[in-house]
Amino acid sequence: MSLKGFFEGGVASIVAGCTTHPLDLIKVRMQLQTPIPTHTIRPAFAFPSHSPMLPPPSGPISVAVRIVQSEGVAALYSGVSAAVLRQALYSTTRMGLYDVLKHHWTDSENGTMSLTRKIEAGLIAGGIGAAVGNPADVAMVRMQADGRLPAVERRNYNGVFDAMRRMCNQEGIGSLWRGSALTVNRAMIVTASQLASYDQFKETILGHGWMKDGLGTHVAASFAAGFVAAVASNPIDVIKTRVMNMKVEAGKNPPYNGALDCALKTVRAEGPLALYKGFIPTISRQGPFTVVLFVTLEQVRKVLKEF
Repeated sequence: MSLKGFFEGGVASIVAGCTTHPLDLIKVRMQLQTPIPTHTIRPAFAFPSHSPMLPPPSGPISVAVRIVQSEGVAALYSGVSAAVLRQALYSTTRMGLYDVLKHHWTDSENGTMSLTRKIEAGLIAGGIGAAVGNPADVAMVRMQADGRLPAVERRNYNGVFDAMRRMCNQEGIGSLWRGSALTVNRAMIVTASQLASYDQFKETILGHGWMKDGLGTHVAASFAAGFVAAVASNPIDVIKTRVMNMKVEAGKNPPYNGALDCALKTVRAEGPLALYKGFIPTISRQGPFTVVLFVTLEQVRKVLKEF
């Protein structure tokens, strides 16, 4: 098994993750926004304008401004150490495994792989990568969300390793894999939609002769792939964020008894569109992330082509 694909994917993922981290933080903050009830609970399918319990929604720009005003510019990079570790574990694994599977499943005669095979490779690579990277993912979500809590309730982790150490000591080692089922499901969907669709869009563009194999093709194919990945993964991402961030106190029932319970409570209290909370920053982040990821990946491959 060649390790070059793992290295190339890891470098590209870390660069993309660091570049778009503030957008990811804003997305997490928006996904954790919940309505403040007044007298009655709004029916699941009521329109927000008819409900007295919902404050005006906060968009990504207003969320970003509020973060900077209350916590400082550096807060936009809260949890970046966890993001780097997450990319080093999760994305290195998924990108490398996808490359290995792609190599084995590509037809040797015509040099192509069917879309079905691409999706299968993405599902397998994403699931394994997510299981490997879940501890860093939990730490990243908590560190990104910490600033929205009252000062007395903040966890104030001193980096990703401090976060994981304290989680093990205070909540048990199992807390490092809290929400892992959701993480794996999301990663399978993101990887399958992102990597498979990038390859498919790129092949289509080149096959029809719309553009030559270069930066323009890479940007177009990667942005389209980012949109597909954002639409497919946002509902799972919302539930994953809430489950990972929930506080479990001794002697009390947890806010959510798993992913399905979280999804049902979210839809009942806030309506089905709550599953697409943070979609604007998700696509705003997923688009640039995917573009930076694949453009960097293509450049790294060129540099390492002779190795």
